[in-house]
Amino acid sequence: MAKNPMRWVPSLYFTQGMQFFVVMYLVAFPLKNLGVANDQIAHWTGLIGTAWAVKPLWSPFLELLKSKKTIVVAMQSLGAIALALMALSLQLPGWFAAVIAVLFLVAYASATHDIACDGLYMASLDNQRQAAYAGWQGAFFNGARFFMIGVVMKVAGALEGPMGIANAWSLVFAGLAVLLASLAGYNAWALPGRLSTEHSELTAAGIWATTREIIVEFFRKPGIWIAVLFIVLFRFAEGQVQTIGPLFLIEARDKGGLGLTTSQVADVYGWIGSGGFLLGSIIGGYFTAWLGLKRAMPVLIIAMGVPNVTFWYLASSLPSDMWHVGAAVGIEMLGYGFGFVGMILYIMQAVAPGKYQTAHYALGSGVMQLGFIFSKTISGDIQLAMGYQHFFAWTIVCGLPVLLLMFFVRMPGKAAATEVATA
Repeated sequence: MAKNPMRWVPSLYFTQGMQFFVVMYLVAFPLKNLGVANDQIAHWTGLIGTAWAVKPLWSPFLELLKSKKTIVVAMQSLGAIALALMALSLQLPGWFAAVIAVLFLVAYASATHDIACDGLYMASLDNQRQAAYAGWQGAFFNGARFFMIGVVMKVAGALEGPMGIANAWSLVFAGLAVLLASLAGYNAWALPGRLSTEHSELTAAGIWATTREIIVEFFRKPGIWIAVLFIVLFRFAEGQVQTIGPLFLIEARDKGGLGLTTSQVADVYGWIGSGGFLLGSIIGGYFTAWLGLKRAMPVLIIAMGVPNVTFWYLASSLPSDMWHVGAAVGIEMLGYGFGFVGMILYIMQAVAPGKYQTAHYALGSGVMQLGFIFSKTISGDIQLAMGYQHFFAWTIVCGLPVLLLMFFVRMPGKAAATEVATA
């Protein structure tokens, strides 16, 4: 008897989001509070984030094992061990190097988990049920974002005062390790399929030959290089703002920041920010379905510039009222969620279609992540050179080239979008 997807889809995608947001968002706050400079945070989290950009390179080789469930549970268990090591690392004399090493382990385990869990989802559900449960998939992935920011950061903020920063975050990471291990145990029971190391009939040589063909065909697509440039520029400003913006919120006011506590950032980003992002994503999806991608894209690109303008305003005015700051963060994340829909649909509808649609979507997503990582990595150096106010003004300028490039890339209209949606 097939298992009800509601038994395993929520836990599977909550776990996926949990590991991702630990690396790409949460860890920046203890590093900042422990005195690590913005450029170092940006460099290392950017480098570690390449795990999700290059995962298409080894994803085909996971087909050598028949059981996706085995890979999923193994990577969740490895992630739990890594989070426990993170808790220990913060207590070491050379804690920074140890934390970075553990973050690499978490990132590559998480990226491998992403491949297997998406494969398990597609293999276990037919097309109709894939569509029916896609909303739950996205809701629980983003629910992990809310949990990390709104709950975990709130707990860390409450503990930092009485326990000290390192001790507080060690306790938090130990708790996350226990939670992830519990989820791995639950998923070992709830996920469809068997825990097995049975091998498939595929060979590594055959997989490599197919992978090489997929990559060659991707870069032979008409207009692919200008499409790649468009994808990179679309996220060029975003990667900088989403890296430095949260650090600006907790930076001391005498250094140009807003001087918020960890707990206050948890409130404005965890509750208001996460709500704004989800609302923006939903509205952006319906808006694009209504107009078609070609007509909607200018508005989506402009929406991606809302965070740049919002943070420039905050850096210029330095408000101290939390309602003021919360409203600004809500607007920022609303625009971000609304605009980001454009890039997902662009890759899906303009870049991926063809013989290897699924694989080419993964490659397009990898290019997107590389663009984000590049801008994320250089953001700290630029901010330290310019200061916060000029840095956020710079990001506004960084968002303009993609508006111009939009007129030179192939953009599907409403009819094409409908065809993709109903395929």
